[in-house]
Amino acid sequence: MNIKNFQTVFDCGFSKVRAGTFNIDNDNETFYSDSEFFTDQSNLKLKIQKIVTSLEKDSNEYINNITLMIDSPKMLSIVISLSKKLEGYKLKKKKVQFMVQEAKQQFLKYYINYNIAHIIINNYKIDGVDYSYLPDEIECDFISLDILFICLPTDLVFYFKEIFSKSNILVNKIICSSYAKSINYKNNLNLSGNRSFIDVGFNKTSIISYCSDKIISLDVLPIGGNDITKDISKILEIELKRSEKMKRNFNLNLKLPNSNDILIESLQKIIFARTEEIFELCIKSIKSNLCTFGKFKIILMGEGSKIFDRQHKDKISFLNDVEFLGETTEDICKSGFKFITKLNKHEVVVVPKKQIKHGFFERFFHFFS
Repeated sequence: MNIKNFQTVFDCGFSKVRAGTFNIDNDNETFYSDSEFFTDQSNLKLKIQKIVTSLEKDSNEYINNITLMIDSPKMLSIVISLSKKLEGYKLKKKKVQFMVQEAKQQFLKYYINYNIAHIIINNYKIDGVDYSYLPDEIECDFISLDILFICLPTDLVFYFKEIFSKSNILVNKIICSSYAKSINYKNNLNLSGNRSFIDVGFNKTSIISYCSDKIISLDVLPIGGNDITKDISKILEIELKRSEKMKRNFNLNLKLPNSNDILIESLQKIIFARTEEIFELCIKSIKSNLCTFGKFKIILMGEGSKIFDRQHKDKISFLNDVEFLGETTEDICKSGFKFITKLNKHEVVVVPKKQIKHGFFERFFHFFS
């Protein structure tokens, strides 16, 4: 195979796997592949290998390493605030490095079962003045940092690394899927003001809230589209596989195939009841984080949100002011690719060791390793 400059991104959800490989020297050489919808992960390795084979054939290049996008119902976002007295000395970047390292060590001391995926500096307060970004060297007496850690369970990270390792593929970087997607869509839609992205997945719902350019919070609810499927199965007394099929086709304005005269209206009532509960919890989370910032806009995304149709928005009160994003495999994989190739000034970026040139935030990788 020819040697090209490709980067590959895998989004591994609990019900679907998607991947894209990107030639960073040629925008026209981009290839995508995905799995079918599934609820049983016992054959996940085979599904991933099938996608790898497809992408290698399309790109004519072996895949040796990837960026992995994953989420979890057990994701954590923790804010740590640290302060230092500088007594009039010049504020240097090295001082900030040590403060972030100190915050990281504090976090790992208490959350030993978690892997840090993202470190975000949300605010620099220097002598009582707030800064979104670290200013050039200035003299100051006092500095405090608000640092947001977004983390994934260590056992989940190890689980996926092992799967790819068995295919001789190294996981170079792990990022939170819902967080990366929210940044991409926020930038693409040119959204301003306060907004929250609700990402409805198979077994979790993520709520990522922004005020202007700053991420305020990432909350996770251990409830998602599969809970709707379980409700249908329990109430209608049918197997889960059939319940899932009925849920994903409930927008048909007729009796469902082999439904024993179960009308679409009955199915809608079950779906809408659980959806109301999910969105009620989401709104509670959003208001607790954004209520001091005024009005906010909601954007709905994720595989679990695809069962909704705009014609049903009026039946769910929470959806009246919601914007729907019809995500594709391309959208999701591009979110991951843009995340690793474009600078995010708020985030301490972890970059591959093979890179030679190092900016301030890039050096954190070697400092933390």
